[in-house]
Amino acid sequence: MAEPTETWDLWLPGPGATGLPFARSRINPKDARGRVLVHAAPQKLNVTVRDDAGGVVAKGESLERHQPGPMSYLVRRGAGITLEDGWPTDEDLGRLVILPGGEAGILKAWWNADDRKEWRWQMEFYNQIRG
Repeated sequence: MAEPTETWDLWLPGPGATGLPFARSRINPKDARGRVLVHAAPQKLNVTVRDDAGGVVAKGESLERHQPGPMSYLVRRGAGITLEDGWPTDEDLGRLVILPGGEAGILKAWWNADDRKEWRWQMEFYNQIRG
């Protein structure tokens, strides 16, 4: 039997009548571990997490970035999602990263300059055909 997945829908809430999609990613909740990184998150973001049956299991609306940087954290506490500004550290190695468009991978390496004007990172991707 296949492992359960969740669909993380990330939306830009402002443009158009209902906003625009930023990323949709199907991930294993074990990989998310309640805290995922998002690369190049927009200034404002709505997040809805659905289970395999399509039921909403967590949500965050009008989440806002307050600092510049290449990464943001989406933190899941129960049925709520919050956004935290920050830069990855060694503690984030192995953490799931959602890219614009929805591809998701595991952060394998991270370095940034002290002045945060440059950074280097590596990710690992894994895919499987289901069904």
